Amino acid sequence: MFFRMIFGAVTRQKQKLLMMACTMALGISLATAMLNVMLDVGDKVNQELKTYGANIMVEPRGASILSDLYGVREGVGVTDKFLIEAELPRIKTIFWAFNILDFAPYLPVQARANDSPEHVTLLGTWFSKHLDIPTGEQVDTGIINLKSWWEVQGAWLEDADESGVMAGAAFAARRGLKIGDTLSVAVMHQDGRERVAQLTVRAIYHAGDKADDGLLAPLAVVQRLSGLEGKVRRIEVSALTTPENDLARRAAQNPHSLSRHEWEIWYCTAYVSAIAYQIDEVLTDSRAKPVLQVAASEGAILQKTQLLMLLLTLLSLACSALAISNLVTANVMERSTEIGLLKALGATNGQISLVVLAEILIATLIGGALGYAAGIGLAQLIGHSVFGSAVAIKGLVIPIIAILILVVTIGGSIPAIHMLLRLRPTEVLHGR
Repeated sequence: MFFRMIFGAVTRQKQKLLMMACTMALGISLATAMLNVMLDVGDKVNQELKTYGANIMVEPRGASILSDLYGVREGVGVTDKFLIEAELPRIKTIFWAFNILDFAPYLPVQARANDSPEHVTLLGTWFSKHLDIPTGEQVDTGIINLKSWWEVQGAWLEDADESGVMAGAAFAARRGLKIGDTLSVAVMHQDGRERVAQLTVRAIYHAGDKADDGLLAPLAVVQRLSGLEGKVRRIEVSALTTPENDLARRAAQNPHSLSRHEWEIWYCTAYVSAIAYQIDEVLTDSRAKPVLQVAASEGAILQKTQLLMLLLTLLSLACSALAISNLVTANVMERSTEIGLLKALGATNGQISLVVLAEILIATLIGGALGYAAGIGLAQLIGHSVFGSAVAIKGLVIPIIAILILVVTIGGSIPAIHMLLRLRPTEVLHGR
């Protein structure tokens, strides 16, 4: 009898139930899209932010301590400290190796160009270096990806180009340089004598900072001119990270203050402090430090983005609940005579409420299923239009959506059920 009543009500009220299904589909489609994007947005937002620079700086331990404690950036104890270039591939062997997107070493030296008494910073680095990792993997890394926002007139240098140099925009303007010009670059060698190289300007770059007032050359060229073969001064690392929390901040101050359980959580989570610590473990006499401004900005942007998506989800579901409430209330008012007759024949409030809820639930489940499918498509559209890649479909969203459908359905039906409970058969059947 119950199922016959449900079937009859559904067939008689197809238009109203279709409206409920469409209302639910709209709300659930937006909720599905936002939840999938929100759960996948962390890596995508981090990936986007990584195009704006490194978030970890690695320096020789002694030089880093002097810089931190006394602000000393030049002189004995700072500029005579180096990292070992041959150890750099080890960065891709840490626990969070796959979160390391790019890294590039730097070796700055003071040079004279075209016999000018004025010194200019000649910076040696990797442009797009091919590395064989001890784990058997192969990667290409360097400044081309790490500084992708630089404006370059001409072509980036190749690491094998031993006769090329890139000139900063400010330096080139001051010296009247253009692409194709030759510079006579003199660098003081470790043996106390100047070494001179004839380098051709392959490109002019605009970085938007003090790097515009210098020169850029392959690391091997600068090492040979300065006599610092196999050495680098610092390393910039770009890594995908998880926003910092209280545990990560305590670990950054003193990892040994953590309990064993806290240590395992911190070490096995992609906090910027955990990744920096693991880099220290694989490089000799190094100190990796998070670039706090970048790391904090990443966490703040990610949290605000996720909060915005959560608010959109809640607002869409609230609108769906209000719309369903209006539709169900109107439906109960139209069927007040039928409900009054059922009560007069002996049906209880609970039985009638169950019938009404079952009708609504059928419509909302159908609408929810359609909304979920539409939401998956909307999530992919958002992913490709905003991030340029597909959004991973999260299985966790399915039970969440099922719970939300029940919550919205029941929440939207409460006013109508309350009205149903107040209906008196004698008043309804006599037209009052």
